[in-house]
Amino acid sequence: MPSPASRRLHAARALTGAGWAPDVALEIGADGTLLSVTAGVPAQAGDEIASGPVVPALGNLHSHAFQRAMAGLTEVAGSGDDSFWTWREEMYRIVGLMTPEDVEAVAARLYLDMLKTGYGAVAEFHYLHHAADGSRHAAHGEMANRILAAANKAGIGMTLLPVFYAHANFGGQPPSPGQRRFIHDTDGFLSLLAGLEPACREAGATLGYAFHSLRAATPEEMRRLLAEGPQQGPLHIHIAEQQREVDDCLAWSRRRPIRWLLDEMPVNERWCLIHATHADDGEVAGIAASGAVAGLCPTTEASLGDGIFPATRFQQLGGRYGVGSDSHVSVSLTEELRLLEYGQRLRDERRVRLAGGPGRSNGGALFRDAAAGGAQALGQKLGVLEAGAIASLVVLDGNNPFIQTAKDDQILDRWIFALGDSAVRDVMVAGEWRLTNGRHKAEEEIDRAFSTAMNRLARN
Repeated sequence: MPSPASRRLHAARALTGAGWAPDVALEIGADGTLLSVTAGVPAQAGDEIASGPVVPALGNLHSHAFQRAMAGLTEVAGSGDDSFWTWREEMYRIVGLMTPEDVEAVAARLYLDMLKTGYGAVAEFHYLHHAADGSRHAAHGEMANRILAAANKAGIGMTLLPVFYAHANFGGQPPSPGQRRFIHDTDGFLSLLAGLEPACREAGATLGYAFHSLRAATPEEMRRLLAEGPQQGPLHIHIAEQQREVDDCLAWSRRRPIRWLLDEMPVNERWCLIHATHADDGEVAGIAASGAVAGLCPTTEASLGDGIFPATRFQQLGGRYGVGSDSHVSVSLTEELRLLEYGQRLRDERRVRLAGGPGRSNGGALFRDAAAGGAQALGQKLGVLEAGAIASLVVLDGNNPFIQTAKDDQILDRWIFALGDSAVRDVMVAGEWRLTNGRHKAEEEIDRAFSTAMNRLARN
């Protein structure tokens, strides 16, 4: 029986830490964690009953929430040589327009949409720190606090990653005017981190931090922050996203960016290397050996024409990966996983690349790998249904014939490769139902604020 301070959810079928199991009782504590997960237990009076198969909610390991406001605005052809670098100019324009209220409204709607696809938490790679003219807000952490408020409104789990950003390119080059809202020196950044610690504790958020990229931080700045900054919590960095970045790094250091990072920095399980698209064989092996997570964002990487990460080789070496929606041209968990797999197929001209071996389910392998990698990158115990984990889970639509007629990992195959977001029915985060029947209790309020922000931005 559940303890007086807990309640119980019963699932006819659930993906537990030990695998798929029937008649699973999930005891949920008042603190939002799973106290026990027991298979083979009939439903009892007082149990909540899941209306379909239950799987863990996943962590979205890379988000720039404000960029959701520009989704779809960069699909007009330019000179014929469009790339990340031309896309970035439109991003700078949008950045210059957004108020703190806009950021909160856009982020809240984004996080609600993440819930609707099966994410239960997000790592916000947050570098929009300052006012439009580059000056600090009266409260140094104003913009980060808006992100925390948005996560609270939506009810999604949060790992906040304030980003150190100081330069425009390798070698400490001065930032451009379009980057003025991002810029800190090391003293200011350490002050920001210290000020955000109590806010994150109060919000129940995990606090880490990030270096924007090797372009944006000098080796000396990185070493100082590693020595004087928080010694626990996730540590993320953009790395080797575009070929031009590789070329510029070679010109600066005579080493490729991932090789430089592995040689010069203490890369370990705490780190998440975002994109790592242009990795040679030695770098792929080095990331895998370090225990760091490769943070893959397939829809954004496709949108920007970045390239394809060598995921098959990385997986063979025991590498850890997770997925994120990054610029949010798509917010769909299943689309990220599907495109990750399809990119490998298109490159190799073969099918079923990331299943991990003969007879294994492709969807099952993708889901489990991304769940484990996402949890590590967020610094949270999620992505698994077992005692001690956060009670964040997804109930899939048990009335859908595709789901009804699937067994075990076939459920994941059909969700990821056939059904997509429409299969998500209910979502629980840290023991609280955030979506029921696909609806959020604050959806109308969040939509109104989002509409106001988007209409204001459209007039400018």
